[in-house]
Amino acid sequence: MGQRVCAFDLEWVPDAPSGRRVYRLPATLPDGDVFQVMWEQGGATEDKPRPYLKTALCRVVSVAAVIRDQARNGEVTLRLTALPKQADQPMAEGELIHTFLSYVGQQKPQLVGFNSQTSDLPILLQRGMVTGISAQSFCQRPDKPWEGVDYFARQTEAHIDIKNLVSGWGIGTPSLHELAAAMGIPGKMGTDGSSVVDLWVEGNLRAIVNYNHFDALTTYLVWLRMALFAGFFSLEQHQTEENRVRDLLHQRIAAGDQHLAQFLDQWHHFQPQPADTVAMDLSSLTDRADLPTDIAA
Repeated sequence: MGQRVCAFDLEWVPDAPSGRRVYRLPATLPDGDVFQVMWEQGGATEDKPRPYLKTALCRVVSVAAVIRDQARNGEVTLRLTALPKQADQPMAEGELIHTFLSYVGQQKPQLVGFNSQTSDLPILLQRGMVTGISAQSFCQRPDKPWEGVDYFARQTEAHIDIKNLVSGWGIGTPSLHELAAAMGIPGKMGTDGSSVVDLWVEGNLRAIVNYNHFDALTTYLVWLRMALFAGFFSLEQHQTEENRVRDLLHQRIAAGDQHLAQFLDQWHHFQPQPADTVAMDLSSLTDRADLPTDIAA
């Protein structure tokens, strides 16, 4: 577990200029019509009119992250951040990607995501090149894997993809929402990835950033549970970590981020009820010497 952890999530929409160039569409064709062509070329069907598009053809419009910093004396600070910083003012895509990758390259946090190895990290690289930015510090690689942080290596602790670790990529693979909700952690709340483009067309960037906040918080809380499972936290330490998230939410809500109250309310609603007593009792089990060494015992 890194001293600095960055649990992040991105939101993106079809990029109309890329669609016009790739499919040789006229410059006068409205963005909405360009999107339709892109979906059709991407394999749209009656059941799935908006298929997942290749990330090189999409524009990154928001990035959110929960950042956990642990000082040498053990003191922990937690913050929730997002780009664009002004939720009503879109950032140029290149500036947004450059700002995030510069932070990662300079601060070298342990990145944590869900499907981030296959999705979030590739779109940052692809769209970073599309927009013509330089991300030198992020791209620097050590001569040997064990001599430094390498975000490009597949087998590395610099980038933790939760989905990659907990699933076999088969039919039983859960979505972030499914995995989180099963744990009693808020997942999707009223908005999902397929509707982000509608919010973008409406000019409702604030709703996209708010939704991005939710996904980053969900990713972080799922990571905390995974860290508990792996033994990086005791049960008491894990509770302390979750309480830090609650305190952060209360602080942000008091400062005016009222959308976070929805996340907090859902989290409270998901807390164990009396019928979950057995699960609560089992949750107190840890690796102990007094447990039987033979499962049949």
